Amino acid sequence: MPKKTLTKKSSPKKNKVKRQKRVLFQSPKGMRDILPIDQPWWEKIRKASQDVADSYGFLRIDTPILEEAEIFERGVGEGTDIVEKQMFIVRTKGKDRLALRPEGTAGIMRSYFQNGLSRLSQPLKLFYIGPMFRYEKPQSGRYRQLHQVGFEVLGGMEDPVYDAQVVMATLRLVESMKIKNLVVKINSIGCGKCRNVFRRNLQSYYRRQKGICKDCQKRLSVNPLRLLDCKNEKCQEIKLGSPSIMDYLCQPCRGHFRSVLEYLDETGINYMPDPYLVRGLDYYNKTVFEIFSEGNENALAGGGRYDYLAEMLGAKKGSLSAVGSSLGIERLVEAMKDQGIDGLNLPKAKIFLVQIGKPAKKKGFNLVEEFRRSGMKISESLGKESLNAQLKVADKEKVSIALILGQREVFEETIIIRDMKTGIQETVPIAKATEEVKKKLKNN
Repeated sequence: MPKKTLTKKSSPKKNKVKRQKRVLFQSPKGMRDILPIDQPWWEKIRKASQDVADSYGFLRIDTPILEEAEIFERGVGEGTDIVEKQMFIVRTKGKDRLALRPEGTAGIMRSYFQNGLSRLSQPLKLFYIGPMFRYEKPQSGRYRQLHQVGFEVLGGMEDPVYDAQVVMATLRLVESMKIKNLVVKINSIGCGKCRNVFRRNLQSYYRRQKGICKDCQKRLSVNPLRLLDCKNEKCQEIKLGSPSIMDYLCQPCRGHFRSVLEYLDETGINYMPDPYLVRGLDYYNKTVFEIFSEGNENALAGGGRYDYLAEMLGAKKGSLSAVGSSLGIERLVEAMKDQGIDGLNLPKAKIFLVQIGKPAKKKGFNLVEEFRRSGMKISESLGKESLNAQLKVADKEKVSIALILGQREVFEETIIIRDMKTGIQETVPIAKATEEVKKKLKNN
């Protein structure tokens, strides 16, 4: 009888190859990268912002991204959506309670008093550009990290001319993007006295209505002006029958608003008075405005007067009047793309260096720097070795001139200048390369 042989089975656990999971990081929800392909639109807005600021005499200011949370709770208002729902709160190791700034105005007001900016010529015109942060549901044109441009006039003694000037500066920036069919909506929400009377009548009207949304039920007691800003379809219908702030403005507020409109009339711009327009922040009073592109429900820009903000942050009553605006960069970019508007066309290189061989690469590396020092933009592909591969890149970039540097040229201290349109080329001393190329570009 044959003997049975026992074979030892290998354990599947021992043979199992351990696979490490590859972790791919992603940007946080609601935040995104601004890729090189989108930068021409962003650069167009950045440049236009600086140009408009210079034209109107606004000075650049940059405030920290983090501020004490109380600045926004006091200034923006505890009953606002920004403070209740949208602030990113950070607690430091030292137990400080900070917030990623949801808007720019409150931080600028803090800076004004902290840094003694009242010593400068008044009114002080400031502008800013940078990221803001709001924890809200990401959607078209809205991100948790958004970017704004802002114009602020501080210390203008409540003169309505500055309300009109801020409207104009904001509108001119939007217009410079070539966005079509712009609509300026404008209103006055009065002062603390006349607005309180309107607020009570607005509350009385809404308490008699049925079917208002849950958010508006809360706003009814906490922040009744925001009832007019609700986007709910049912609430929009109810709003149409609500009292108009225009019927409650006191004489000074009525006169202030009339003066703002008269200044705007002088410029000939088209605007639309909207008695239901309010802004979502507590510090606004009197003039408020928004700018829309026709057919788009999201405002591209908005602003107004905020004479109470300094007082809300602890300054003396009536110590500083101010008016300002902000523009959403993401929304401006979206509007430009929707209307087929190009971004900023940055100047492209007209010269391309082709190098063949290690000695030529070394020589070419320094030559590129010489061209840049002389103010000429030059492109290259130093990592490629093949002549054909480099010429293909040059052709793709649509340069006018290719500089060809090989081992022979390095030895003879010359360089080949090739006209990419005609194919005609000539050899010149490498020491005269920048001079000869300048002549050719000038003649083309």
